[in-house]
Amino acid sequence: MTTDRCEVHEVHPERVQEAKKKLLSDEMYTSMAQTFSALGDSNRAKIIYSLIDAELCVCDIAAVVGISESAVSQHLRILRNLRLVKQRKGGRMMYYSVNDAHIGTLLEVCLEHARHG
Repeated sequence: MTTDRCEVHEVHPERVQEAKKKLLSDEMYTSMAQTFSALGDSNRAKIIYSLIDAELCVCDIAAVVGISESAVSQHLRILRNLRLVKQRKGGRMMYYSVNDAHIGTLLEVCLEHARHG
């Protein structure tokens, strides 16, 4: 049986110092965790995936993902607040798309990791 603990407790100060230098602000890690948390919901991940190459309205998204328009709206609110999607008004319709290419890249990398396993 393997364990995640060292058999000998020995801290390497130089390695610790180098690793600490690379760390970003706590706010950056909080933002990253919130993004992954949002993508941790399968319906939100489907919504983002469907918007990578398309601009869709709530009705379209609901039809693609297979959930109610009300549920789509709730998910979109979360995704907008995290700046993962953006909206554009076209006449009486509101259209949604991914906020930038990084979002699609992030999702593609996650999906590639899932496929690889």
